[in-house]
Amino acid sequence: MDFHVSLEGRGDLAARIYRQLLDAILDGRLRPGERLPPTRELAGRLDVSRNTVAVAYDRLVADGFLTGRAGAGTFVTGEPVRGRAAPRGVVRPRAFWRAAEPPMPPRGRVLHDFTVGLPDPKLFPIASWRRLLARELRVGSAAYIDPAGDGSLKEAIARHVGISRSVRAGADDVIVTQGAQQALDLIGRVLIEPGACVAVEEPGYPPARRLFRSLGARVAGVPVDEEGLEVAALPKAARLVYVTPSHQFPLGVPMSLARRTALLEWARHRDAVIIEDDYDSEFRFGERPLEPLQSLDGAGRVVYVGSFSKTLLPTLRLGFLVAPASLRTALRAAKQLTDWHGDPFAQAALARFIDEGLLARHIRKATKEYAARHARITALLAADGRFRLVPSAAGLHVCARLDPTMEVRPAPSLAVESLASYYAEGAPGHGVVLGYGGVSRTAIPEGIRLLTAALKRIDNPLA
Repeated sequence: MDFHVSLEGRGDLAARIYRQLLDAILDGRLRPGERLPPTRELAGRLDVSRNTVAVAYDRLVADGFLTGRAGAGTFVTGEPVRGRAAPRGVVRPRAFWRAAEPPMPPRGRVLHDFTVGLPDPKLFPIASWRRLLARELRVGSAAYIDPAGDGSLKEAIARHVGISRSVRAGADDVIVTQGAQQALDLIGRVLIEPGACVAVEEPGYPPARRLFRSLGARVAGVPVDEEGLEVAALPKAARLVYVTPSHQFPLGVPMSLARRTALLEWARHRDAVIIEDDYDSEFRFGERPLEPLQSLDGAGRVVYVGSFSKTLLPTLRLGFLVAPASLRTALRAAKQLTDWHGDPFAQAALARFIDEGLLARHIRKATKEYAARHARITALLAADGRFRLVPSAAGLHVCARLDPTMEVRPAPSLAVESLASYYAEGAPGHGVVLGYGGVSRTAIPEGIRLLTAALKRIDNPLA
């Protein structure tokens, strides 16, 4: 046991040792059955007499908190105790955080889980990943690394996105992050002034909206239609816009080339920055992918954000951003201030995973499986006239609109998300968003049957 005892303050030394040991037992830091240091050892660490420590131990034994075992030592006795809570205090967070909803607890296992954003962990080549990670743990260095990330991983990412997505980037343009959410946080820290206007898609990705607001921004929702973000509706005050042009979240429509061109022209004219979140563009089913905004940008106004959370596993917490040179130094400094750097062993393993062709192989295999699930879900929904599918040809989810008089009632063993939850302003859209990473191909028909059975007419939709 490595337990810290402080002798600062006034009072009898034995009484202070007793009090701190008692507190540790009562709040659970010292657990039942845990062995305490011998009195001689603890006395040496505290630079007090052995008798002083023995008095504290004897008192705890007399009170029933410790027990001595001949030839074995002194142990904590009694039943496990619940840790005592910290003082409630009077300190209050900023206004945004006072109104923030607490994080949702992890969802328990659901048989027909259509939750959005979940890849299928069974598709991940865990044996190959274990081999690569074990190698890095054997030979890797434990020293601090560049805040921008492992050099070999930055090179691998630059090659990967250059080949797969036509992103123009060298290793120096890449900053490795703990998922896409940290990438957005870094960009916001560097670019958002308090009170600045940030434009986001409506409907859109709620965590991005909340993040920008937490940084002091005024967040304005901009409508999305069948061609993507309505550029003409962007507020004049906005100098930062967050978009998902390859596969709009959550509707799934791609942004047309005309809109992409218009958005880049808007950014040039307004001296603005575009955050392009290419969150699951690797999984495409037949259609030729459109060029990302970053590859069309000739002025360096686009920050490209990607993530391996959906491509591989969310628990890896590995993402990246590709930034123009004018932002690179500031973003690296922000990364260092945030967490210095991520896991160097996982980063080095991912670099080898990419270089050995395992990522490309995994994407081909996963795309084939997700395409089959996408086809099955869309066919089943299309057969029910109450659902109006939003056309999509990529990603891990589909969106279907519903008449405002219809709603999905809760059903056992079924997890499905409402389209309305992705709206923050004005009248929400009605419908469902169905992820298919968490439900097997064979379970999809029964899941859709449960969904259609849960679809009920609202007696008074205006109530």
